[in-house]
Amino acid sequence: MKVADMNWRDVEAAAARDPRCILPIGSTEQHAQLSLCVDLILAEKVAADAADPLGVPVFPVMPYGLAPYFNAFPGTICLRVETLLAVVRDVVASLRRSGFRQILIVNGHGGNNPVGALAQELMTEYNDTSIKFHNWWNAPKTWAKAQSLDTTASHANWMENFPWTRLAHAPAPEGEKPVVDMALMKASAPDAVRDLLEDGAFGGPWQRPDDEMQALWDIGVAEVREALEGPWPAQGAA
Repeated sequence: MKVADMNWRDVEAAAARDPRCILPIGSTEQHAQLSLCVDLILAEKVAADAADPLGVPVFPVMPYGLAPYFNAFPGTICLRVETLLAVVRDVVASLRRSGFRQILIVNGHGGNNPVGALAQELMTEYNDTSIKFHNWWNAPKTWAKAQSLDTTASHANWMENFPWTRLAHAPAPEGEKPVVDMALMKASAPDAVRDLLEDGAFGGPWQRPDDEMQALWDIGVAEVREALEGPWPAQGAA
């Protein structure tokens, strides 16, 4: 249940009947031939697909995150760490003022992992509020399924190539790309990262069959729903 389809009275009623809500967060960054918005598309969709049957509100996705390594690719938007954490802190405070006490942050971008530490910090300030941080793509069952399909699962390769992240004018290349030297990439400045990655993918097949991707997606949705359904720490716990 997207907040975009609700008014303020709807949100007030939702918080009164159920303390749960979802905040998706993503990133706008290069993803080879795929959309620049892959991470936010996936975070928002997996959250909405998981929450809809439960009637839990899904707030608009945070579209920008931490992606300094991709700064040499046009279109990449990179926040400072303190900026992202400040925005999430303010959003959580607003959700709490709206009446929500169980907040699931569904993350679509590995660079945003500092938000997980922030969630723990916020619960020391708001001891009546539970906050979970959930990386949807590498939750245990989802990651196990991805590894069973192909162990190269990574950035901008087949694992992020869903019908809803593709661009009609930019089909995936055939075959697969040699896996890049990740240690070298992590030690490189943005211009060198662009030279190393070329198209932007980390390596492995660019695409896998849609039936396999749907099976992976279904597991991802189920794990988000499991996180939403609990257990949640007791409200009022220190």
